[in-house]
Amino acid sequence: MRWQAPQGVPSSSWVPAPPPTQLLWDRFGSAEPAMQLRERLEAHHPFSDLPLAAAEGQARWRLQGLPCIDAHGRFAGYLGTARLDEPAPQPVPPEPAAVPQALAVEHESFSYTVSHDLRAPLRVVEGFARILKEDYGSRLDRVGNDHLDRVMSAAARMNSMIDALLSLSQLSTRPLARQPVNLSQLAGYVVEELQRATPQRELLVEIAPDLVVQGDPTLLRMVLENLLGNAWKYSAKVERAEIRFAGVLQDGRQAFVVSDNGAGFDMRFAERLFGVFQRLHSASDFQGTGVGLALVRRIVRRHGGDVWAESAVGEGARFYFTLA
Repeated sequence: MRWQAPQGVPSSSWVPAPPPTQLLWDRFGSAEPAMQLRERLEAHHPFSDLPLAAAEGQARWRLQGLPCIDAHGRFAGYLGTARLDEPAPQPVPPEPAAVPQALAVEHESFSYTVSHDLRAPLRVVEGFARILKEDYGSRLDRVGNDHLDRVMSAAARMNSMIDALLSLSQLSTRPLARQPVNLSQLAGYVVEELQRATPQRELLVEIAPDLVVQGDPTLLRMVLENLLGNAWKYSAKVERAEIRFAGVLQDGRQAFVVSDNGAGFDMRFAERLFGVFQRLHSASDFQGTGVGLALVRRIVRRHGGDVWAESAVGEGARFYFTLA
């Protein structure tokens, strides 16, 4: 069974039932899981396999939900699935060794739902929009073609967001392969790729040498790709952009910082940066899925560290992270 919660309609409905006036979390008992559901919905966060008891009767449900984002990068409601949770007559506590396997199975189920159930209608929208463009584009005026371009752009953006969400979910089950990692070398590789993509840009890039840590090289490269990629993106409108990657001491502990002199942001909203699909700039100003910094935080915390930011509007940004 599927459920939906459109933007502007605070209620929810079981598809294809007509929308009622009851709030989604009011369908369930007032226990802690119902409060968790309300918090996640109000924060526009995704969730998977959230167990909830019906407010009336003995039925128990498991809900999965994914926030939807429109072509302008704004929250546009929720789509999700709900299934009855039928407990076994005599539940047996799982063996310790079976717990990781059970988590892997649940993760696989969520990934399948996201990659298949969400992509299926998206493929239909994208496919028919392309057919309209190719077969009837010449019969439409400029405004009509612009509308079709917006539909296709939104579908492509949604595909990117699904890919990013899957990458985020896979981090929880991927084992860490710790080994010595030269962050300076990785940062150099990332900057070279950015320069190849936009060779016309003139900017100053400084990378401190010999920054070596213990960690997973693939995951740490993802951290640098997102942090340096953001610095590159948000400094694009500065006449003389400057990007630096260096090691610093924070409270006597080794930390690393990626800094730029780009657009910056208001520190009042700094914590939102690390949420899934949370952005402080519109998609029309700076493209992106709003998942990159959530990936960074999850990777850094899996390495026993933390990540935070300092900035001011129009004065660039500094992103710090530590590793255990």
